Amino acid sequence: MATIQGAIVAVVTPFIDGRVDEDGLRDLIEFQIAGGTHGIVPCGTTGESATLDFDEHKRVIELTVQTVNGRVPVIAGTGANSTREAIELTESARASGADAVLSVVPYYNKPSQEGLFQHFKAITEAVDIPMILYNVPSRTVANMLPATVARCARELKNVIGIKEATGSLNQISEVIRLCPDDFIVLSGDDFTSMPTVLIGGKGVISVTSNVEPSGMARMMEAALAGDLVRANELHYKLFPLMGAMFCYPSPAPAKKALELMGRIRSAEVRLPMTSMDEASLAVLKKAMDEVGLL
Repeated sequence: MATIQGAIVAVVTPFIDGRVDEDGLRDLIEFQIAGGTHGIVPCGTTGESATLDFDEHKRVIELTVQTVNGRVPVIAGTGANSTREAIELTESARASGADAVLSVVPYYNKPSQEGLFQHFKAITEAVDIPMILYNVPSRTVANMLPATVARCARELKNVIGIKEATGSLNQISEVIRLCPDDFIVLSGDDFTSMPTVLIGGKGVISVTSNVEPSGMARMMEAALAGDLVRANELHYKLFPLMGAMFCYPSPAPAKKALELMGRIRSAEVRLPMTSMDEASLAVLKKAMDEVGLL
């Protein structure tokens, strides 16, 4: 498997008339690879995994693996708030040939730190595939603490990294400090991706990469190479676009941007997500215009 680092896109799932647009997804993956993206995550939060049924979820991962065809790592989103469901999705991703899986902290249930550890332990014991944990307490309510992450890293053989989406460089620093040197720490927020690399992280799982894969890839490459001047320059160039990706509930802005760019045929999202209002659309267009995407 290629090294997991750099700008990894949490790719949107295009829809047309309520159905997954498979041709659109293939085209998006080719756009990403041509733009220099370092890896692809199908069925992440940005891929609307919460509203894909199981058959769709498995098909999107299978189609992504087939289309990528080994050119970059595919890290399949397979998390669930039910451990049994997470095992089923993880097994399917392994069978499809994914390089690794991204497994979110169980949401809604509010498990204890012990519950979180046992959840990931059960998955790793059931399915032999590299796993990246995904901590995003703004969505899951439960915050997987650095000590628990380090316990997973040391005791669960397949746990190779974490997508840390607290937006807290303090927590990210503590995770890096406590975990083994080869543990892969990825930012889960575009706006912390450059500083995360500078304190020892390896990259980002990105929303902004959907619409600006080349810029995000260059920023991560500069940061990983220790070129602070260039990384800083790209960070501030892309910063308004990063914000615009969340000026309305995600992934509506990313999908609308891709539609405006002619990269997908429809910006359709699934309920309970809705399309952007006029005020947020104006914010998005302004940010896209600033980086030359319109």
